[in-house]
Amino acid sequence: MTDNELEVYFRQMNDLFRMEGWGLLIKDLKLQVPNIDSVEQVKTIEDLYFRKGQLNILGTLLQLEETNLRGQESLSEDANV
Repeated sequence: MTDNELEVYFRQMNDLFRMEGWGLLIKDLKLQVPNIDSVEQVKTIEDLYFRKGQLNILGTLLQLEETNLRGQESLSEDANV
C-alpha cells in the first residue's frame, strides 16, 4: 500500500472505531470471552481447536483498535525520518 492509501485506511478505521455500533460490538465480544475461554465444555480435540480459533478471532477484534493506532504511529514515525 502507498502512504496515501494507508492514510485513507487509517482514517476509515478511525471512523469505524468512533461509531456507536463498534463500541456495542466490542462490549458484546468482551462478554463472550469468559464463556469461550473455558475448556469445561470441550469434549474432543476438534472442539478444542474450534475454541482456540474463536479466541484467536476475538483477540484480533478486541485488539484491532490498538493495532491500528500502532500502525498509524509507525507510519508517522517513518514519515518523520
